[in-house]
This record gives sequence, structure tokens and C-alpha cells, in this order.
Amino acid sequence: MVIYIGADHRGFQLKEEIKNFVQGLGYQIYDLGNTRLDEADDYPDFASAVAEKVSNDYENARGIVMCGSGVGVDIVANKFPRVRCSLVVTPDQAFDARNDDDANILALPASYVRPDDVKRIVTTWLGTPFANEERHRRRRDKISKLEIELQEKSR
Repeated sequence: MVIYIGADHRGFQLKEEIKNFVQGLGYQIYDLGNTRLDEADDYPDFASAVAEKVSNDYENARGIVMCGSGVGVDIVANKFPRVRCSLVVTPDQAFDARNDDDANILALPASYVRPDDVKRIVTTWLGTPFANEERHRRRRDKISKLEIELQEKSR
């Protein structure tokens, strides 16, 4: 599995820590920026880069995006087809995001989580498979159907 990661200036330090941590777990990781601390950068640039990669390879790729609140990157990522991004602040929530909702992008609020908690969140999120139970598939499929219907209406 390939992991794409991206963050703005408020998530930059956390991204660097997570990147090294995830690589240490044996995952192939691609940093889509920012590659340097730039106080003038904008989270949509990095969240969209990650979401586009995951959208195009949603069966084999996952993403991790960060900004100060996590909300901005979550909103941006969820604009892309086949992306199910979840804003997560606890390991239990990370488990549910993967197990129940088959989330393929993890949004983290750099200003509101501690690095030790983030390691547990990321480990849980990466290590939890989708439960694939009928009720979870049914709900995920309804989301996918809604996404397609909305795309068709906008044409």
C-alpha cells in the first residue's frame, strides 16, 4: 500500500514526524508537500494533491493530510471522487473510520493532537481493515451512489 502525505505550514512539523514514523513501519510514503516550512502556503494545495492521488488509485493508496484544525484539509479531500476522508483525534475514532467507514484519507488537526497520540492514531488507522460487513458496505455504497448522482446533476 502506498501512503501519500501532505500538510500546510501549521501541519508541517507533524507531517515530518509522521512521515518518518510511517516509513519506519515499512510503508511506502510519498510526501506531496509542503517540503519546506512556508507560512504563506495554503492547505488546499496539499490536501488536493493527496486526494487526487488517492482518488485515482483508491484501492491501493491511502493519504494523510494535516492543517491546524484538520477541518480545511478534510473538506478539500472530500471533494474528490472515491475519497472518504475522516477527521480523527483519537485511536478509537481512527479504528471506526477504517473499520466502519472504509476511510482512505486521514485528516489530522496539528494544533489539537499530541505527537504520541498521533502515533497511536496513525498506527490504528493503518492497521485496521474495513470490516466489510453488510451494514458497512451498504452505507459506503450509498455514499458512492450519492457521489455519482451529484456528479451527474452538476453536468
